[in-house]
Amino acid sequence: MSSGLSFASTNVWPVIMFLAVIMGGLLVGNTLKRYIPFLRKSLIPVSVIGGLFLLFVSTIVKFTTGEYLFNYDIFCEGASVSGIEMLEIMTYHCLAIGFIAMTLRKSDNKGKIKGRINEVINTGITTVNTYLLQGVVGLAITVVASFFIPKLLKASGLILSFGFGQGTGQALNYGSIYENDYGFIGGKSFGLTIAALGFMAASIGGVIYLNYHKKKGDIIIREGIRELNNEKVEEDGEVPMVDSIDKLTLQISLVIVCYALTYLIMYVLGNLVGPGLVTTIYGFNFLLGTLSAVIVKEILKILKKTKLMHRDYVNNFLLNRIAGFAFDIMIVAGIGAIRLDLIKDYWGVLLILAVVGVFVTFVYIKFVSFKLFKNYEHEQFMVMYGMLTGTASTGVILLREIDPSFETPASENIVYQNFPAILLGFPMMIVAAICPRSDMSTYIMMGIIAAYFAVLNIILFRSMIFKKRTPKKAE
Repeated sequence: MSSGLSFASTNVWPVIMFLAVIMGGLLVGNTLKRYIPFLRKSLIPVSVIGGLFLLFVSTIVKFTTGEYLFNYDIFCEGASVSGIEMLEIMTYHCLAIGFIAMTLRKSDNKGKIKGRINEVINTGITTVNTYLLQGVVGLAITVVASFFIPKLLKASGLILSFGFGQGTGQALNYGSIYENDYGFIGGKSFGLTIAALGFMAASIGGVIYLNYHKKKGDIIIREGIRELNNEKVEEDGEVPMVDSIDKLTLQISLVIVCYALTYLIMYVLGNLVGPGLVTTIYGFNFLLGTLSAVIVKEILKILKKTKLMHRDYVNNFLLNRIAGFAFDIMIVAGIGAIRLDLIKDYWGVLLILAVVGVFVTFVYIKFVSFKLFKNYEHEQFMVMYGMLTGTASTGVILLREIDPSFETPASENIVYQNFPAILLGFPMMIVAAICPRSDMSTYIMMGIIAAYFAVLNIILFRSMIFKKRTPKKAE
């Protein structure tokens, strides 16, 4: 029996129109980046420019017609969610998909960090310490501001560490949790705005730093190979690029299977922990996605070792493209989803959070870089500052301006620091879930974050604090 579906129906086309506007925003962002000198020099990612363009257009439509652009029927007719909510869903899913694609990659050059373990660990500790610093400073600001803006959630300042330190996806995750579970009106837009301000701080602030030190003669803007990496399109032992199934199709299939496994893990955990923590579990989609990808990688290794699989099905080049695509969509959709009318009362707080957040991040990372990363202080600072106000790719973009061929260890540090950073940073996720439960919880968690920051700094500067004393020579 025919279902009566007509492809001429307007219900068939909203998804295509929706994606067309998102991709169109990226194309406009790329054009503006190429032809506007300020944008070209600022190193602001195209995805951020595209997102800001869509936000501008959508906001103009809102104030002239009373509705946001993406909420018109052409984008969401027949859907169970609004267009803005669809943008938020895309941001949420793209975060995990990007992490899964990066985790599935084959690990090359395992011996490169041998002899530099301390520097890698110190980079991971610095990453977590910056999250903690941003978190405690953010909380202090919003706790004080809540006395003047009663509807402001005291714990909302903790989103600074996710918006700056971890980017758009995590800012949305915790903004959503705070909005849905704790009644923080505009929480999602609050988080997305912090992330957008972080990208601006990373890109514009990074260029200012580069130009200042270039004039002082401290750094040299070197010319060189400006490729992100030297990865091979196809490596020995892999399936052919074009076979009975396209190689890109294989990579996408692996990523989607991993994400389906992620959902099953979240579903089981959600039923085990009960309704109180379900939202938090699903907010960890990127972390559990990483776990799923590790499981799939190990299964593939076992199949290869037991000769049940004779060729490598994973291709780093294509997985990097999938991750890059996912993160670009995540950023442009996340910025486009901001609803300015919901955060009109928070602009003062948001600007204070951004300015103070940039200042403490800048000062702390510069201090650490110049104390612990001798001989490549500026390179380490640039990549860490970019990563901890924007994303890892933002940090790499800044690093390439002074180390285009990646001759210093700075680029390797941020790759291999992920394990110690995830291990040491996981408690931050738990703290973020507990923090908004009550005013007392907020104060207690702020104290715990400050204490943890102090402990990790003792570990970070262990070589300076616990210097080996040389015995005095006998006279």
